[in-house]
Amino acid sequence: MSRGDGGPAGSGPDEDGASGDGTRDERYALTVEAGEEDRLDRFVADRLELSRTRVQRLLAEGHVTVDGRDARKSELLVEGATVAIRVPPAAPVTMSPEDLPLDIVYEDPHLLVVNKAAGMVVHPAPGHRAGTMVNALLHHVRDLSGVGGRMRPGIVHRLDRDTSGLLVVAKTDAAHHALSDALRKRHIRRRYTTAVWGHLSEPTVTIDAPIGRDPRNRKRMTVIDSGRPAVTRARTEERWHRASLLHVALKTGRTHQIRVHLAHIGHPVVGDELYGAGWERGMGGGSRRWAEELSRKVQRQFLHAMELTFDHPVTGERMSFTADLPEDLAAVASWARDEGR
Repeated sequence: MSRGDGGPAGSGPDEDGASGDGTRDERYALTVEAGEEDRLDRFVADRLELSRTRVQRLLAEGHVTVDGRDARKSELLVEGATVAIRVPPAAPVTMSPEDLPLDIVYEDPHLLVVNKAAGMVVHPAPGHRAGTMVNALLHHVRDLSGVGGRMRPGIVHRLDRDTSGLLVVAKTDAAHHALSDALRKRHIRRRYTTAVWGHLSEPTVTIDAPIGRDPRNRKRMTVIDSGRPAVTRARTEERWHRASLLHVALKTGRTHQIRVHLAHIGHPVVGDELYGAGWERGMGGGSRRWAEELSRKVQRQFLHAMELTFDHPVTGERMSFTADLPEDLAAVASWARDEGR
């Protein structure tokens, strides 16, 4: 998902940095701008779209300095500080390719756009070491960008396991860095379709509330003062009996952002067991029966990445892709329209 805002000078490789083929060190000089003050490890991970584990390894090996001096991973950066990073070539990917179904809607020598199916994890993680989209990509693509690390090769942004829809994947390191930089600068447009419980107070709402890890449940995110800035815009497309179909755009991209923000304003995503379980039980009479039937029909969170627009990292061509609701969600929406009038 996108990280932060702005486009500080020196945010790409230095002129004598990597060639983009993954065989030489890459060097970065990042300037901390207003609003980006954060822990050193989080700042570097967000700006370079690297995993926190890899950034901490870079720090431990002395590859990161702040204003020319060594620094601890927990150091709090201030506006104007210069963070220099040397990133050695990524270790070869050792995960096993798997011949899994993969809906590729576009491909060229630099990137792919994939319409991810619900239920597929994007990259290996504890409990999901195989059967992921990365395993499928390694079967399809001989040389996948290693910028994301051994466990996330080619991955520029992610979707939750039970969220379907469009993702862009980098095939080369140069494309990966360019796309990650575009994502950070908010030059990549992502829109989602979701169904939520209830009806928004206005046709269009903007939710501006910081998101961070829930201190009471580390598996959840929550709106919290100490969190990171997050902005979501939602527009009602269809008004059903006791639910709504929305189009949602992300201005930032925090973990579970859409689900957390919509639950925060009292309209959790239908089928979201983490942030909206049992919401329909608060209704009465016929409304409750309708809501319980809708809940039974939705077998996973009703959230789909419907649109992806970006400039090609090599040609500069503006590219736009859309993906219709998959069959499971389209059937639910059709029922809700017919029964909700």
